[in-house]
Amino acid sequence: MDEIRITGGIPLDGEIAVQGSKNAALPLMAAAVLNKGVTVLLGCPRISDVFAMEEVLKSLGARTRWEQDTLILDTGQIHRVDVKRELGEKMRSSIVLLGSLLGRFGEAVLPYPGGCVIGERPVDLHLMALKQLGVRFYEEDGMLCAKAEKFAGGAICFPKPSVGATQNAVLGAVCAPGKTVIRGCSREPEVLWLCRFLNMAGGRIQGIGTDCLEIEGAAELHDIVMEIPPDRIAAGTYVCASAVTRGRGVLRKAPVSEMGALLHVYKKMGGQYTFNSGKLSLCSCGVKYPVRGLRTQVYPGFPTDLQSVLLAVLSTVKGESRIEETIFEDRFKVVPELRKMGADISVCRSTAWIRGGMLEGAKVCARELRGGAALVVAGLAAKGETCVENRHFIERGYEDICRDLSLLGACIRKD
Repeated sequence: MDEIRITGGIPLDGEIAVQGSKNAALPLMAAAVLNKGVTVLLGCPRISDVFAMEEVLKSLGARTRWEQDTLILDTGQIHRVDVKRELGEKMRSSIVLLGSLLGRFGEAVLPYPGGCVIGERPVDLHLMALKQLGVRFYEEDGMLCAKAEKFAGGAICFPKPSVGATQNAVLGAVCAPGKTVIRGCSREPEVLWLCRFLNMAGGRIQGIGTDCLEIEGAAELHDIVMEIPPDRIAAGTYVCASAVTRGRGVLRKAPVSEMGALLHVYKKMGGQYTFNSGKLSLCSCGVKYPVRGLRTQVYPGFPTDLQSVLLAVLSTVKGESRIEETIFEDRFKVVPELRKMGADISVCRSTAWIRGGMLEGAKVCARELRGGAALVVAGLAAKGETCVENRHFIERGYEDICRDLSLLGACIRKD
């Protein structure tokens, strides 16, 4: 079976540790390709997207092994530059291998990335950035082929921030001879962690955390041990789980410095929290206020990855709330499933209006990662039992959502 079953109506209360970040781990695994040695990633999340990236690296010639939650990557023997179609199409994040393969070998062959149904996510900005470093692109047998006749630093200016394109530009430039200046960069924490990782491995990147990065090409990178940072989206999901049940909870290792936009909304809804000694303590008993005029935005704004989960919470808050989605044009795919549970949500173009009320347990179907998590969160508040089909979507980003919510007191199980 591929389902999660939840009996709702139980206010959460308990303590859990936040897993390592999916969105940080995947580009760091790609960055390991640039090191002709061993990379050790501590606290790496054991999720299906990480396992899929591990299989891609092994297909290129890497040797990998796990020691509990530590992933050890030996990339010294990588000899292939072509990512197999059936592996690369499984996940959107495979595209970030473009920059690292080019940085090490000067060429790369990848399938067009898959693994996502939340709207168009074109790779034009990735290609534009790498072209400025001397890369030529062409298509052959439906595969994206890249070759650098003369790979060297250059000037890159993004017309709008893109996390993946910024990461590919950095991965391509960090070992490219000469100086690269990248303007209009994404400032998402996952870009910051990638740059820190590369500098620890011998890279020379300045301007980390700003929208302008300056990179002096390094001759080579060296072995590195680094701990994966905690996952701000998983932590935010559990904040929303507390809110939807009007419960409590303690999150250890919550990356509060990266969660400002969510915690601001949580307080607006009536939630209270304290952060002390690495623990985020939640009290959601007072959550009762709708949220009007919220917009998803690039970091440090409200993250699009938590929009669906917040929809579930607001579906239980009396009054009218409004969310405008500005990042992905098809991020409201979860709405029809929430309606099966009694949610009163109407959508017009990029805006959703939510009129809060009671939710009822129902059989619903996850269609993508964050929407699936939203259905689980809704099930925590719904009367009766909720069955969420397509659990595998959720397992792309959550190590064990059933384990974590059970530790917080939820009645939840895998089937």
